Order: sequence, then C-alpha cells, then structure tokens
Amino acid sequence: MIRISTDKDKLDISFIHKFLTNTYWAKGRTLEEVKTTIENSFCFGIYTNGKQIGFARVVTDYAVFAYIMDVFIVEEQQGKGYSSLLMDKLLNEPAFKKVKTWRLATADAHFLYEKFGFGALANPEKQMEKIIRE
Repeated sequence: MIRISTDKDKLDISFIHKFLTNTYWAKGRTLEEVKTTIENSFCFGIYTNGKQIGFARVVTDYAVFAYIMDVFIVEEQQGKGYSSLLMDKLLNEPAFKKVKTWRLATADAHFLYEKFGFGALANPEKQMEKIIRE
C-alpha cells in the first residue's frame, strides 16, 4: 500500500540524508543541512508498507512562487509510477492553491516533469543565480 504524507514527524531523516548525500545535486550535504532544509520546507514522504521509499520538498511563499527540490524515489522502487504519484500529490496540495509560478531543476528527469506541464524557462536571460562555494 502506497501512502504519501506531509507529516514531518514520519520522515526518516537518516534515510533521506543517506540518499541525498550520494546524488549529483546534493553530494556531500551534511545531516545537519538536511535537517535544516526539512525544517524550512513543506515536505512530502512516500511510503510503501510503512517504509519510506521517497521524498520531495517545496520552498514557497504560498502565494506567488514555489520551488520543488530533492525529489527522489529509491532505485529499487523506481519504474512503478511512484514519482508521478508524488508529483501529483505535491502539485495538488491545497496549501499551494494560490501559487502561480513553479520552478525546479533537473539534469535527468525531464520526462517526469514534462508530464506535469514543466518546460524550459520562457525567459532564461532574465534568470540569475549566485552560487557560494566553500
């Protein structure tokens, strides 16, 4: 049985950290950093038979903008449609009903996000970023 929850108390933070620290986008992220990101985000855990198999979080102002981050399903559970279920739940979360602009970044899951209406930035020349390297 698949269950998606927004209850942060149900999240297996060690599991999330272990997965994220080995990804291309969060390699080396510390446990403390993972805890901080969870504390300051709207989070989704996905579970099968009570065991967490995936995660996603949203950074948002709840009115104008939302940024989807750290979406994953463990490898052994991929290909079963769970990431689509997670994205559907996330995008239809009542807390986000007023959000007009959604963003995310991905190097390898365009096929998933395109199913939900995501595409290339309309005006990338207007986008800027600042990355601080330690």
